[in-house]
Amino acid sequence: MIASDSNPLLAYRDAPRFQDIQPTHACPAIRSILETAEAQLVALETETQPTWEGLMLPLYRMMEPLGYAWGLVTHHLAVMNSEEWREAHKAMQPGVVAFSLRASQSDAVFKAMVALRDANTPLTGPQRRVLDSSIRGAELSGVALSGQTKQRFNEIKARLAALSTLFADHVLDARKAFKIMLTESSQIEGLPRSLLTSMAEAAADTNNEATAENGPWKLSLDPTVMIPFLKHAERGDLRETLYRAHVTLASDGEFNNMPILEEALALRSELASILSYDSYAEVSLATKMAQDINAVDALLETLRATAYPRAIEELDDLRAFAAEQGFTSDLALWDLGYWSEKLREQEFNFNDETLRPYFQFPRVLEGLFALTERLFDVRIRAADGDVQVWHDDVRFFNVFDADGSTLASFYLDPYSRPETKRGGAWMDPVRPLDTTGEMPTLPVAYLVCNQTKPTAAQPSLMTFSEVETLFHEFGHGLQHMLTRVGEPDASGLNNIEWDAVELASQFMENWCYDRDTLEGLSQHIDTGASLPESLFAKITASRKFHAGGGMLRQLAFAMLDMDLHARFSADKERALKDIVSKNNQKTRIIPPLPEDRTLCAFSHIFAGGYAAGYYSYKWSEVLSADAFGAFTEAGSNDAAQKEVGLRFRDTILSLGGGTDPADVFRQFRGRDPDPEALLRQEGLLITTPI
Repeated sequence: MIASDSNPLLAYRDAPRFQDIQPTHACPAIRSILETAEAQLVALETETQPTWEGLMLPLYRMMEPLGYAWGLVTHHLAVMNSEEWREAHKAMQPGVVAFSLRASQSDAVFKAMVALRDANTPLTGPQRRVLDSSIRGAELSGVALSGQTKQRFNEIKARLAALSTLFADHVLDARKAFKIMLTESSQIEGLPRSLLTSMAEAAADTNNEATAENGPWKLSLDPTVMIPFLKHAERGDLRETLYRAHVTLASDGEFNNMPILEEALALRSELASILSYDSYAEVSLATKMAQDINAVDALLETLRATAYPRAIEELDDLRAFAAEQGFTSDLALWDLGYWSEKLREQEFNFNDETLRPYFQFPRVLEGLFALTERLFDVRIRAADGDVQVWHDDVRFFNVFDADGSTLASFYLDPYSRPETKRGGAWMDPVRPLDTTGEMPTLPVAYLVCNQTKPTAAQPSLMTFSEVETLFHEFGHGLQHMLTRVGEPDASGLNNIEWDAVELASQFMENWCYDRDTLEGLSQHIDTGASLPESLFAKITASRKFHAGGGMLRQLAFAMLDMDLHARFSADKERALKDIVSKNNQKTRIIPPLPEDRTLCAFSHIFAGGYAAGYYSYKWSEVLSADAFGAFTEAGSNDAAQKEVGLRFRDTILSLGGGTDPADVFRQFRGRDPDPEALLRQEGLLITTPI
């Protein structure tokens, strides 16, 4: 073993030394860890003991250093992407996958786990859950396979891991490769000042003279630029160019992801067949709350049948509005965002730019922390400077219980860096709560967003959507950090069924529509005033604006994902095109462009963990809407709110993967979830199917 003081990736009990970590550390650290872990696994197989202390704890300890080091490698790949980190990741990924399969496919370990289960040895609830999921995980990892079948299975797993990384790299590279320099005032008509400032600062990378007033302005596919541009740009031709680039991202040339996703779908189908499942969706659902494909289809179709007619009405209204404003053509796909924003502004007399000055990032963060402290009786304090970070943007915080004891810590990386940072937002664990060893470790999390960057003159002024995203990811973080389950494999989000992991995150989003919360986190950058009542009323009213189309868009992703993994057959000609076409007929009010290849940038299912699981957002949203209803029912009384908040903490946030999520929900709500809660929240309680 290489000394941890010479290789920071080996110091898995310490806070990551980010300023010391270099790509050159990855290969020697991972090789050393794998060599040690292999020796430990052989020893465990030689003298297997069907006890928790003799089997399950040693298995966790064996994998702990690898989880820490490989987690840091993949983290750097996501937030500080470079050719050096890519090469290190590519070199080590096959070995990591191979050893993970080796451990999962150990016949001696599997038999010992089964013996422990069948012996009815007294185990805690979390231990029993971990044991059952470990057995199921071994079965899904091919523990029963042998010979050439096992070899082929392992080849598929290794190839799928490599394809996932390559898919993500292509999306990042293709987005980075697209840029248009705008140099004329006619090209920026309608754009808000905040967008012009960020576009000019991006252009300043290549032109030091760039200013918000005079340009040039860099137009890119970075969502913090693309989304407001499509909403506000008067030039329809530029909106069209940007939209076409967006829906064809990573679909041709050197970054073409179509062959990658086709191969991934075929390999997933083959993997399912090897495991004696009819489809990859069945493999995925074996570890989720949803009983089967029919249960998922039923939920999605119920929501689709409700959202579709509303979406048609919304489009008719939008067409009529555009015509009233003198727009003589039929609405094209790149016109929808623009005219929707115009209609929203007319109906509610505000837009993103009206709100942005109220949402200074430092103030929003204070408000988020104040809400968390009020609801869950914790304290959050900045600890910048106490640890090393990977970028100057990153901040560090500690979380304390009411009695002053330390509960957890988290890193926050808030701003977009399109050149080196993966798009989207996420929470990842650095380490879980672990009370099973001689030196207990507290949970630590990464919280990563891609919101608007600050400028030289002012802090990050957030869109309301960016505020919601921050609350969402913080909800994930709370579930990781406020767990009371000390078994690390069931701590926080570990071992929670995938279609329940969005509950806490989506629950937190609801507080963005709470009057007291918004008042506490808003402060106009010029006047210092908090958000006025008139604007709050407009925000809450506009939440249901075009709710049918918004829900339909998410359902399109969820239904396509399920169709691809439940009904795709690689040996049928045009199978992929037929699935996409049928999905579009069910979920798209306006047909997509013939060249639309948005599937090529669908990172959630091809480079994330959501394959045959994207429906989880809607599944969890039903749970979160109903959970938030408990706070609504408690009214505005502080004591009543606090009582519900502590019950939420003691159940949803505390019980982690150690209790079945359906039981956790019942402990909090006193009953099973009500599917209509989400439709009521969205204002979509229309029951007539189409």
